[in-house]
Amino acid sequence: MKKILLIILFISASFLSGYAFNEFITQQTNKKTKMGKVTGIGGVFFKCKDPKKITEWYHAHLGLNTNPYGATFDWYEGSDSTKKGQTQWSPFSETTKYFEPSAKEFMINYRVDDLEALVEELKKQGVTIVDKIEVFEYGKFIHIMDPEGNKIELWEPTDK
Repeated sequence: MKKILLIILFISASFLSGYAFNEFITQQTNKKTKMGKVTGIGGVFFKCKDPKKITEWYHAHLGLNTNPYGATFDWYEGSDSTKKGQTQWSPFSETTKYFEPSAKEFMINYRVDDLEALVEELKKQGVTIVDKIEVFEYGKFIHIMDPEGNKIELWEPTDK
């Protein structure tokens, strides 16, 4: 009887320790992979000679519903059709310094889900961080550079 009880006790202890180990590993793995990620395009920005004139042209000829900043496209997330998102389209003056240090004529804004976690991971990976996180009523922003010198704007919107 003692032998059977010891075997049952041993099997139970093995099972429980295996379960606890599995839970620990799962938690550690989840912590490591909890990194912000891109969730979509937040905006497309480009340089032009006359931003006001080009905005009017896009309104007149392509029907964009423009505003002083360009145009905003509303959409709904595929995974949650009740969750609204936006993508900004904005022409900038050809002399803008906003895209620097990039010499390119455009800049893409990516929506992200956890900007602070993503920035920490990017720093560890040696990605060039151009500035510090700025917070506005419509979200958090930071700029990075890709390997070919394209400035990228990362945006964690408040509409999440």
